[in-house]
Amino acid sequence: MSSIFTKIIQGELPGHLVWEDEHAVAILTIEPIQEGHLLLIPRSEIDHWDDLPTELAAHLMAVSQLLAKALKKAFSCRRVSMMIIGLEVPHTHIHLSPISDMADANISNAKRADSEALAVTADKIRAALA
Repeated sequence: MSSIFTKIIQGELPGHLVWEDEHAVAILTIEPIQEGHLLLIPRSEIDHWDDLPTELAAHLMAVSQLLAKALKKAFSCRRVSMMIIGLEVPHTHIHLSPISDMADANISNAKRADSEALAVTADKIRAALA
């Protein structure tokens, strides 16, 4: 059975896509801890990040750096946090979120965002990537 992320990637479920290539996509999470919180997801359904092929892991890191620079440009923040938690969905995904202090990186602060707000945020990130 396909993961929820695969269904979003394949267009079966809605999502706010901000970046994609042949190996991965980045979407906004529907429960951000901060505005701009996104998920970088490999197209391949690999449950645990430590099972990623080395080349794919390196690619995800390079894309994470690109996305972090865009997040810094789009939002007023001191840093961009990176987390790989892996309990929510059995499909590797990297959380990237603009932060200015440690409290901003607390995943328990996640709150459901409405689709209109996510669309505005996605546009900010896409503009920063352009």
